[in-house]
Amino acid sequence: MARFTFFIGKGGVGKTTVSSAYALHRAAAEPRRHLLLLSTDPAHSLADVLQVKVRDRAVRLRSAGRVWARQLDADRQIKRFLAGERHDLLALLSKGSLFTREELEPLLDTSLPGMSEVAALLAVHELLDSEYHEIVVDTAPMGHAIRLFQMPEHFARFLAVLETAAARDEVLAKHFGGSVGRAAALDRWSEMVQRVEQALSRDQSRLVLVTTPERFSLNEAVRSAPMFGVGDSNVPITEIVLNRAVPKAENCTRCRRLARQTASAQKFLRREFPAAKLFLGEDPGCPILGLTALRAFGAHVFANRKLPATVRALPPRHAALELKRTTWPRLTTPLTLTLGKGGVGKTTVSAALAVHQRSVAKREAATVCSIDPAPSLDDVFQEEIGDAPKPALHDSKLLAAEFDAVARFQRWSEQLRARLADAMSGEQSGVHIDLSLDRKFLLALLDVVPPGVDEIFAIFQILDLLQGGGRVVIDMAPTGHALEVLQTPARLLAWTRLLLKTLSRYRKLAMARDAAVEVATLEQNVRELRNILRDEARSSVVIVTLPEPLPNYETQRLMQALKELRAPLSAIVVNRVLAPEDRSCRRCKLAADWQAFSLAKLQRELRGTAVYMAREFDLPVAGGQALKRFSSELWWAGGAKAEKSGP
Repeated sequence: MARFTFFIGKGGVGKTTVSSAYALHRAAAEPRRHLLLLSTDPAHSLADVLQVKVRDRAVRLRSAGRVWARQLDADRQIKRFLAGERHDLLALLSKGSLFTREELEPLLDTSLPGMSEVAALLAVHELLDSEYHEIVVDTAPMGHAIRLFQMPEHFARFLAVLETAAARDEVLAKHFGGSVGRAAALDRWSEMVQRVEQALSRDQSRLVLVTTPERFSLNEAVRSAPMFGVGDSNVPITEIVLNRAVPKAENCTRCRRLARQTASAQKFLRREFPAAKLFLGEDPGCPILGLTALRAFGAHVFANRKLPATVRALPPRHAALELKRTTWPRLTTPLTLTLGKGGVGKTTVSAALAVHQRSVAKREAATVCSIDPAPSLDDVFQEEIGDAPKPALHDSKLLAAEFDAVARFQRWSEQLRARLADAMSGEQSGVHIDLSLDRKFLLALLDVVPPGVDEIFAIFQILDLLQGGGRVVIDMAPTGHALEVLQTPARLLAWTRLLLKTLSRYRKLAMARDAAVEVATLEQNVRELRNILRDEARSSVVIVTLPEPLPNYETQRLMQALKELRAPLSAIVVNRVLAPEDRSCRRCKLAADWQAFSLAKLQRELRGTAVYMAREFDLPVAGGQALKRFSSELWWAGGAKAEKSGP
C-alpha cells in the first residue's frame, strides 16, 4: 500500500519547490521506487516549478527516474466519483427527505465551494492501491491543508446522514409491515472512509513542514501543527525544512540580518519541535526552476550537500525600469478585495490600505477583515483580533476581524435546529411519521460542517460588513480558494433557484413555506453581492505579488480569472522589492537582477493597470509604528496614472 508524504506550510514558503526537489532526490537515490508528485492546491504551480506540462493525469518526468507528476483537477475528480455513485447517492437522499430523486439530481450537479478538499480525499482513496511506493503531496496553504485532514471526519458525519435516510424504509416497514435490506453503498462508502482515515494516520502518512525564517511563517507553523490528524489521532511533524535560509553572511548588511534571522529560526524550531529532524534550504538568490536545478537542490537539502553553483541561474536580459515615488492609493469603493499567491504579503497590504485610508479620511471608518482559514491579522497588528470587528491600534474607526466560518456555521446550525423543532412538531397525523423522519434527517445534516463553509459564510460576512458603512478591505485566502469565494455567489444563485422551484411543490406545508421565504431572502442577498463584485463603482480588486517568476505566473492566471468573473481590478502591488542599498553581495545582486527582470516583464504585460512597488523592510511589518512606516512610502512603476506623485 502506498505511503504519503505531505508537505505543509504557510503560503509562499516554497512547498512546491521543496516537495518537487524531495521527489526528484528520492528518485535519484532509490531508482527502483515509483513516486507520484501530486499537487492538491487549486492554484497549481507545480508545472511552473518543474517547467513541464502537467495536467490531471500523471505524467512521467523524463530523465528523472521513476517519478510522475499530477495536478489534481477537483471538478474532474468529483464528476468521476459521481459517475459511479450517483444512482445510490440519489436513492438514499430521496429516502431521507420530502424531495424526489428528480428534484435532487439538479442540486447534485451544481458545484459548491470546498470541492478541492473533497477531490483530494477521493484521490487519496484511489491512489491507495496504485503502483506508487510513495506519494509526495504538495498541499494548499496551511488552512486548507488542515481542512483536507479533517475531511474523513466530515465524510463520516455525512454517512451518518445517509444512514438516517436509509432508516426511513426500516421505520415504515415496521409500521406497515414488511422488511428491507441495508443499502450496499453504505458499506462501500464506510470502507472508503476507514481506508482514507488509515492513510491519513501517523502509520501511513508523514508531515514535512516547510517554513522560512520569517516570524509570521514560524508563528503559523506552531499554531497549525496540532490541527493535523483524523479524529483524536494527531499526525506529528517528523521533518522540517527551513527554506530560504542564509546560514552565513558575506560582507553584506542585508545578508547579516538574514543570517541572524536564520539562526534565531533554527533555535525556535528546535525548541517548538524537538522531535523533528531539521533541514536547511539555502537561499540561492534566484528561483529554482526545472528538473536539473530541483534535483540538485533536493540533494542540497535532504543529503546536506553544498548548494551547487549550477542552481544560481542568471535572468534573461531585460529593460531597465524607472520608478517614481508616490503615495498609497485611497480606497475609492466601499469594498476592496486583496488577492494573490500565498506568502506575498496580502495581509500586510490589506492592513496598510486601511491604515492609510484612516490617515487621509479621518471621519470615515475603515474595516479590514481576513477570511483566510489560517489568518495572520493578529501577527500584523500585534494585537488579539477576534471573530467580530473591533478597534485596532487604539483607533475607534480602524476595525479588524478574523472570521471563524466554522464557529459561525455552528451558531447558525443551532438556531436552525430550534426552528426545525417548532416547524415540524404540529403537522397532521397523516404525515407525522414522514415528517418525524425528515426532522431526524435534517438534524443529522446540520451536524455536518460542509466543506467550503469558509467560502459560503464569507459571502454573508461581506454583506454584513458593507451594511455597516465605511470602507471595507477583505484579506482573502490564497489565490485558488479566493477564486472559490468569488465564484460562490453564482453557484449559490443556481442552488437557490433550484431549491425555490422544488419547495414550491410543497407550499401546503408550513415548513416548506418558511424555507422558501428564507431561500428567497438568501437569493436576493447573494444576487446583490454578485452585482457589487462586478460593479467598479462599488468594489475593486488589488492583486498583491512579488517580483519573482512563480508569483507572476500565478498573477497572470489570476488576472484572466478575474476578467472571466468580471471583477474590477484597480491595482497591483508588488511587495518586497529590494532597495539599491540592499544589493551589495553576490546573492543579493542576483536576487535584484531577477526582481528587475520580473518587474520589467510584469510591467510589459500589465499595461493599463496601475503597478505599485513596496520595498522590503529590515524587520517584519508588525505593529502600529511599522504599519504606518510601511504605508508611508510607495513607488509607481507605470500603468494607469498614480493617484498622486510624491517628492
